[in-house]
Amino acid sequence: MALLIVVLVVWLVVPFGMAILWSLVDPDQAWSYPDLFPQKLSFRRWTDMWETTNLAGAIANSYTLAPIVAMVTLFLATPTAYAFARIEFRGKAAAQFVSLLPLVLPGFVIALFFTALLYKLGVYNKFLGIVIGHTVLFLPYAIRILTVSFSQVRQDIIDAARDLGASRYARFSVGYLQVLKPGILASLLIVFIQSIEEFAISFIFGSPDFTTVPTILYSFLGYNFIRPNAAVVSLILVVPNILLMLLFEHLLKSDGAVTVGGKG
Repeated sequence: MALLIVVLVVWLVVPFGMAILWSLVDPDQAWSYPDLFPQKLSFRRWTDMWETTNLAGAIANSYTLAPIVAMVTLFLATPTAYAFARIEFRGKAAAQFVSLLPLVLPGFVIALFFTALLYKLGVYNKFLGIVIGHTVLFLPYAIRILTVSFSQVRQDIIDAARDLGASRYARFSVGYLQVLKPGILASLLIVFIQSIEEFAISFIFGSPDFTTVPTILYSFLGYNFIRPNAAVVSLILVVPNILLMLLFEHLLKSDGAVTVGGKG
């Protein structure tokens, strides 16, 4: 337990605390060696970032993209996951391997070639192109999670419901939906967070007209490295995701999800 606490402090608490301190450094008073803490704290960095950058538009873009990508990804992943978990067919192992390829390819490689493909297909709309790119990029997460959930569905319950005259909807509600709820929530949340944090496709296809929070963050981590500004944007990017994770954890621990969800 002591080792775990030390690891958590070094890995999470210290970096998060440093980000908060850097975001509060006053522009008129630099934080440098040998000062252990900033000499003056203020929220001027936050107000300056809001007024001098397109941060408001980037937040709106990110939080408009993410739910759309999550819903489209869930819609496309569900039949594939059902086939992988419930149906035996020739080439199943190869199909599962191919579906996971986006996870092992470098993000910038995918972004470059995918952007060229979209242009050849005549897709020039920034928003639509990024939605398509994020959906393809994050499909493996949803497919993998839902495949595990579908594999936990008990066939005897489905058969019993059918023998008792239950309709297709009733069989799905009783036999599938209750087990799939945790997997559906997990897929939506993971894809949502991944879409918000994705940089390569958003930058290559969207720049300079369409900005997201990660593209603004990386602009302060490049040649003109401005640590306090980067800290502000990183907190704006990370804190909502932490709150979503806590909400998801609460939903999974609720009686409904646990008692009916089983291993799914």
